[in-house]
Amino acid sequence: MEPYFTTKKLGQGTGLGLAVIHGIVKSHGGAITVDSVPKKGTTFTVLFPVIDEEVKGEGETSQTPAKGGDRMLFVDDERTLAKLGEEILGRLGYEVISTTSSMEALALFRIKSDQFDLVITDTTMPDMTGDRLARKLIEIRPDIPIILCTGYSEGISQKGAMAIGVRAFVVKPVVKSVRAETVRSVLDRDAPNKAPQDAA
Repeated sequence: MEPYFTTKKLGQGTGLGLAVIHGIVKSHGGAITVDSVPKKGTTFTVLFPVIDEEVKGEGETSQTPAKGGDRMLFVDDERTLAKLGEEILGRLGYEVISTTSSMEALALFRIKSDQFDLVITDTTMPDMTGDRLARKLIEIRPDIPIILCTGYSEGISQKGAMAIGVRAFVVKPVVKSVRAETVRSVLDRDAPNKAPQDAA
């Protein structure tokens, strides 16, 4: 199976939903097979290894939890991924607003730039790419920490992202623990320079 295959047109997103699912399944030791017949349909089979004993894992809130109710803006043109990111980070104690539009994210940030501690954005977005959005957010508020996520992009590299002021550059699919650690690392790194919030 080729997880990065997409039927989307250039500039209309990357169609990386399958790539994310593929990464999640592989990280759990599983596999995905696909059978597809033109004009009839497609069947995906998701396989996971059998575990005979009960697994006692740590709760999600123990993985680099939020400190002091950090607030973030999460941007991804795939609605499912935007909601998933919001839910995962929300369970860790963060206050998250998600959007599928970079233009909407920019408009919201212009109005409420002081209300966000972090912005996470996908790179390949319709209307405005993630790196262009990052540049505009930094113009509005130079100290805003930004994490740029990419599955495949010819337009921006890690070196290029850091050059415009992005704090972290992660490659999709992002495993939950890596996402949590990256978020906490970026927020903690910027904490000494963070301006006090006005009392609300």
